[in-house]
Amino acid sequence: MTKVAPKGRPKAKTPYKRYFEEPKPTETGDGELKHVKVFSKNRQNFTGDFISMLNKTKKSRPVKPAAKPTKEELESRPKKNPIPKEILDKYSRGEQVQPKGVKTRHFKEQQTRKEVYLEYATEQAARTELLLQETAGQLEADEGETTAEFRQSQIADNVDIQSSAKHFNLNMEFGPYQMRYTKNGRHLLLGGRRGHVAAFDWVTKRLHCEFNAMESVEDVQWLHVPTMYAVAQKSWVYFYDKKGTELHCIKRLNRVNRLDFLPYHFLLAAGNSAGYASWLDVSIGELVGNFNTGLGDIRMMRHNPRNGVLCIGGGRGVVSMWSPKVREPLAKLLCHSTAMTALTVDPKGQHLVTAGLDRAVKVWDIRMLVQDKPLTHFQLRLPANELDVSQRGMLALSQGTYLETYSDLLSGGGSGDGTRLPYIRQRCDAFVHGLRFCPYEDVLGVATAKGFQSLLVPGSGEPNFDALEDNPFETTKQRREHEVHALLEKIPSELITLDPQEITGVDAPTLQEKIDAKRKLFHLKAPSINMKSRHKMKGRGGTAKAARNKQIVKDAKRKEFIAEVREAKKNVIKQHTTNEAGAKGKAKAPRSVLDRFKPKPPKKQKT
Repeated sequence: MTKVAPKGRPKAKTPYKRYFEEPKPTETGDGELKHVKVFSKNRQNFTGDFISMLNKTKKSRPVKPAAKPTKEELESRPKKNPIPKEILDKYSRGEQVQPKGVKTRHFKEQQTRKEVYLEYATEQAARTELLLQETAGQLEADEGETTAEFRQSQIADNVDIQSSAKHFNLNMEFGPYQMRYTKNGRHLLLGGRRGHVAAFDWVTKRLHCEFNAMESVEDVQWLHVPTMYAVAQKSWVYFYDKKGTELHCIKRLNRVNRLDFLPYHFLLAAGNSAGYASWLDVSIGELVGNFNTGLGDIRMMRHNPRNGVLCIGGGRGVVSMWSPKVREPLAKLLCHSTAMTALTVDPKGQHLVTAGLDRAVKVWDIRMLVQDKPLTHFQLRLPANELDVSQRGMLALSQGTYLETYSDLLSGGGSGDGTRLPYIRQRCDAFVHGLRFCPYEDVLGVATAKGFQSLLVPGSGEPNFDALEDNPFETTKQRREHEVHALLEKIPSELITLDPQEITGVDAPTLQEKIDAKRKLFHLKAPSINMKSRHKMKGRGGTAKAARNKQIVKDAKRKEFIAEVREAKKNVIKQHTTNEAGAKGKAKAPRSVLDRFKPKPPKKQKT
């Protein structure tokens, strides 16, 4: 009996079709059941014929080994261009380490394999110069003209729009100003004597921060990242971030006149009005060096990028070179017979440029301090008060409001020499208090008493930059990665010396030092023994007993010392007699001097 559904209820819907269920057979007119094949929508209304293709598997043929190329084919193949020896020497990492002294076979193969990798890396680094397509151009004048006649307005009108936007002037009221570019040349920091501090991206003209410190500002300096900078104010040195927030106040650096930063050592160098030179490690926040140089008020200070040595100019025409771990100057160089007015070091750390009141500018080779004469001499009409050298070797100098730029550092010249004209001349609207070339840009920044000027100097900057070293277009993530890598590769302050290659050498004693060490062994004196006997109660000990105990201790110590000296002398003598003993068999070493005075054994006392 089948159940009938109630009248009020709706009829149940048919369930959905499952993918594993076959379609129900339909009944044909003959009474036979036939399966209905359901096609996809795009084939339901198709009336043509379908052609099925048979997928026949092809039989795999045996692969024949490739024939060895003939000698003619090898010669016809394109060969790599040979690399000049000068470029290979430029990227070379030194002489190969010979695996001759390595004991085990495993480490010999490891050292040989390492040298192969280094040779391959040197070759690939030399070949990358083919990718450096940018060239540093310079101004070329027509016949009858000189490049010194060109004005900044004419240069800006004849260059592209992007380069012409780099020429601008800033008129400010809180001067005189000091200025610094970052290491990659993207950001600019300005500091006015009357407290004005501003940091901005000078390419896009986007301002980071601007404030007034409400006290005098002597100097400004970027730190290892473009998000922090130091300001030498009236009393102390302050650290600020990119937004102008005060991070730290360093009261141990007081009354500072000049600041400089060593990027590979993470050291902030400072010179104050009392003649003290200080080095602050910004990674740990400690002073690694702070002492009086005896030079008085420090107004001229630059560091050598090659070895990290600090060059300080004095009023006697002498440049002294200092290291944070040595309280005496590493070297002194008499540059002028009068007081100095300015000094600078080129970015490669090869030449030192000085200026004095004798209206002379001299270029010295600081790799060869033995030379008494400068490499080049510039004679000016007025003493130069500011100097700087670009990445391509251009020299910029200022004489009050007058500015000159020379295309070659070593060619000589000067306004006092009519045969050698400057590359570019410029008259500023106020007294020049600071000038710096912008890295990787053909721009010279000039800080004056009334503001800042950005001048175009074609050919002054390096056109090709290493993105792993200095990237003007780095992102925030790249900047963070670069900061971490720089901290891991930080150079300790103890390694700042005149010759950075001394670390690779071995301090082997000379023959004379060995002879002197042997002679000292025969003239040693027994160390003095100061013994204080313990105070005892009355009647427990007397002066005779205390003196006897003291003498016993002295004799025991003297015997120990003599035994140690005897062993040391025997070892020294054995070093000279080992070769002779091998030829004659077992040879006895000669008796030392102390053996002649060997004490006799004590006689037994009769009871």
